[in-house]
Amino acid sequence: MADADAFRGSEAPGRPAVPPPVATADDTKVMSLVDHLGELRTRLFRSVLAIVAFGIVGFFASEQVVSILRAPIPGDAPLYFTGIGGAFAIRLRISVVIGIILAMPVLLWEGWRFISPGLTPSERRTVRPWVPVALAFFALGVGIAYVVLPFAAQFLQGFQTDDLQPLLTAEAYFDFVTTMFLAFGLVMEFPILLVGLSRVGILSSDRLRSSRRFVILGIAVFAAVVTPGGDLVSPLVLGGTMFVLFELTILFIRRSGK
Repeated sequence: MADADAFRGSEAPGRPAVPPPVATADDTKVMSLVDHLGELRTRLFRSVLAIVAFGIVGFFASEQVVSILRAPIPGDAPLYFTGIGGAFAIRLRISVVIGIILAMPVLLWEGWRFISPGLTPSERRTVRPWVPVALAFFALGVGIAYVVLPFAAQFLQGFQTDDLQPLLTAEAYFDFVTTMFLAFGLVMEFPILLVGLSRVGILSSDRLRSSRRFVILGIAVFAAVVTPGGDLVSPLVLGGTMFVLFELTILFIRRSGK
């Protein structure tokens, strides 16, 4: 009782006692492996549902998209499909790519909602503003692919001779186009990933600079592998874009004190 009276006497008169901090649910909740798998399943289901919904919209617009993507090919020769279901398969593939592009805001949001519980509150505040930036960079990558497409098509068509005349198939051409669009869009997420890793303390500008030679080699190999068609324009533009983004990312991370 004497200790309790002494404690009460030590409090300032007229000032209420400050209660101890109460832990929030975010601080105390620890998800089990089953909870993580359930959360992942929910996020994937919503992402797939968004792709399907926007893909349906893309399917009805696919005829106009085919005309737009066909325009960079020199000449007026039609594109041929070789299977009875070739035309449907092409429009289906285009609609899926349209669905992925249009659903990217949902995909990024669901990805953020899945990884954010594993971050500290300060890390979440630091990384959250980069989610809309990642969306803008994806759109920029798709735009670069659209600009590069005519040059890549002209480059590849420039090797024809009197003995080598093209008989373009629609399947091969639209596989080339859709792969290029997705590759350029996803590659533009490269700097966002590096900045995010630096914000949580995994990477630093010094570490990135010391790994520059290996990164350049990886960029060259990656650009050559993911760009379809075998032309020189696409991998050069993709690799050059990635290198410039890498250097700008190092500069940004260094200026931010990391």
